[in-house]
Amino acid sequence: MSTEPAAAEDPEAAAAEQPESPGAEEASPETPETPETPETSDTSDTPDTSETPEGEAKSEGTELSETEAEIAAQRELREKIEQRKASKQGPIGAGAKLSGTAADLLAAVRAVESGEKPVASAFRDPEPAPRRPAPSATPEPVRPQRPSPAQAPGAETVEAVAAVLAEGGAPAALTAPTAAALGEGADEQLRADPWQLLRVAGVRPEQADGFARALLGPECGPDDERRGRAITVWLLEQAALAGHTALDSAALTAALGQRAVPDPDAAVQSALAEGDALVFQDALEGTDVPVQRTDDEGAGAGEDGAEDEPERPVRVLIGLERYALAEESLADSLARVINSLSKEDGSSPPESDWEAAAAQVSGSAAELIRAVAGHGLVLHSGGEEARAEPAALVAAATRLGLRVCAAAHSADGRRRVARATGDDGTAVTVAGLLSGDQGPGRDADGALALDLLVVLDAPQLDVESAAMLAESLPDGARLVLSGDPGVLWSAGPGRVFADLLAARCCPQVVSRTPDPGPIGELTSGIGIGELNQVDAPGKEVVLVPVRDAAEAIHRTVQLVADSVPRAIGVPAEQTQVITPGHGGAAGTRALNAALKERLNPGPGRFGGFDPDDRVAHVPAAGRTTLGRVVRADAEGLHLECDGAPVVVPKERVEREVRHAWALTAHQATGQRWPAVVVVLPGDAAQALNRPWVYTAFSRGERHLSVVQGVEEALPRAVAERLWKDRTTRLQTLLRPQVPAATA
Repeated sequence: MSTEPAAAEDPEAAAAEQPESPGAEEASPETPETPETPETSDTSDTPDTSETPEGEAKSEGTELSETEAEIAAQRELREKIEQRKASKQGPIGAGAKLSGTAADLLAAVRAVESGEKPVASAFRDPEPAPRRPAPSATPEPVRPQRPSPAQAPGAETVEAVAAVLAEGGAPAALTAPTAAALGEGADEQLRADPWQLLRVAGVRPEQADGFARALLGPECGPDDERRGRAITVWLLEQAALAGHTALDSAALTAALGQRAVPDPDAAVQSALAEGDALVFQDALEGTDVPVQRTDDEGAGAGEDGAEDEPERPVRVLIGLERYALAEESLADSLARVINSLSKEDGSSPPESDWEAAAAQVSGSAAELIRAVAGHGLVLHSGGEEARAEPAALVAAATRLGLRVCAAAHSADGRRRVARATGDDGTAVTVAGLLSGDQGPGRDADGALALDLLVVLDAPQLDVESAAMLAESLPDGARLVLSGDPGVLWSAGPGRVFADLLAARCCPQVVSRTPDPGPIGELTSGIGIGELNQVDAPGKEVVLVPVRDAAEAIHRTVQLVADSVPRAIGVPAEQTQVITPGHGGAAGTRALNAALKERLNPGPGRFGGFDPDDRVAHVPAAGRTTLGRVVRADAEGLHLECDGAPVVVPKERVEREVRHAWALTAHQATGQRWPAVVVVLPGDAAQALNRPWVYTAFSRGERHLSVVQGVEEALPRAVAERLWKDRTTRLQTLLRPQVPAATA
């Protein structure tokens, strides 16, 4: 049968896992027009970071959920890495190409020339990083106390904000998120700088301009310095939603010009001067260019100022402090993991024990065990079936007496890891491990009480989550990042797994274990750009052509409610629908409305929801948990998500809860279902690419139906449209700290 895979997420899919924002129009937020990603979102799906659980007051006795605890833990991490600014130098000037000892030597030369005392470290070998002493006995792990959530703004603040918004003609629905985003004194901030409204998720520059005109009157103009600064930050935030941790300065100034900022360079400089953004000058690899120097530019130049040693050009990047410092923290922590492993202090099993463990398995699993034996950081790539290899590593390391933990992206992934290892105690989710709800706890130094951490679904790690994990590892611990490089990247900023694969800073084990059956054969072809016909004698793969969106919805409901249960034996509650975006004639909203009417009809008395509705809870960007509605009362909407009770206050239901019979591919990453129906309406053709198709088609375990109206756009997307790049700095930051690996 001929199957034509789907493609990348449409302009709404970037924030597929992100809560909705009130008072925002459903338009696609315009990101700076260079490094674009396949996943962008409409404003209705833009995450309201100020309105996540950390910004809500909790009723007495209510425990934080796993996701809320992780968000609070992330806030603590951000505070920690922000302290690094004091020890970080400002923008790199002359000598930007130098680092480490070379930079110290240049500083020493200049100090001598100026009569100052040279840097002592320039003339001695660097001391090795101190290691934590191995404990004489295994201490009882420490369970960190849950961080307290941030307090919600007071009633007076909310009332004052409402008055300012009304004066400026802004919708009342923005009151709560604005008060939460700006905090106490929000009304005064808005009067002093009306463009601060852009800090509220979902607000666009033209809306902020209208608000500013209403408040400022004739004083309001496009050349206002406050406007240029606020739009600069807004563009960087939109870029982060699209996955970038920084933007090329030329791309940023071009985007500012498109937003009618008269002097883009001045706007960027104003944002830098106010500390709203940071500037970086990163040397470009592989582009050595001879540079002319004058006599006073340092030692080594000829008397005539002639050509000296090659100097690499630099690229100038602008980024938000939050993501820039997280990426630096991640690079430093990974370098520590790579460089701190010691096999001679008695804390690691001898090489002979590792070799004996590898001999008990074969193929890629044995390669993985041998790689982990001698290295602090190892990358492992493969499909669903290849997850058995890190599971074999976990079992072997446990037998060797190491403290081991395997972390997956979702609760479903955790269950699959537990089945593969046969040990539910070592399986956790990344969110549960970071929040302290799951896993081994922490030692006296605050590090995770682990000798080996295996992270599955590694492509879903954004730069902040990855930084938290790496910083939490003790010296001498091993880290394995495992995942399928063909799936969509993380919903949050960064492309951590892809950057590490490209950096070649550690051993990489590529699994030779293919995914079985017709679905595995189909997705293997998609992974190399081929959309092949596959034999599906048991109706494992079915193609359903449709003419328009109405027919697509009709056939989808028919498949989920009737055909798949009858022909395949998979009930409707175990069948998942996946489509490119939330909007459109056959997006998640339209599909969920039709599926609810057939599978769980009801009046939707509480924000459109009824008991037993299938839902996705999205309290923060990239933090989707699936569940069902239990009931609704004065406290809010009661859900059961991944087996745990969750209460969503009524004022947050509209932003944080969606029906989930149909999801986007981003929301489906890290999850698997017995049957999957992928819907590709004709208007989704431009949104398709290979990673989206690969991700969506590989979610089904036993059956895949493809309802498609995009015709030849599907094979073209698979063959020609790859990832849209993300601008990141991780490779550049790692390069001077870690030598390239040969394995």
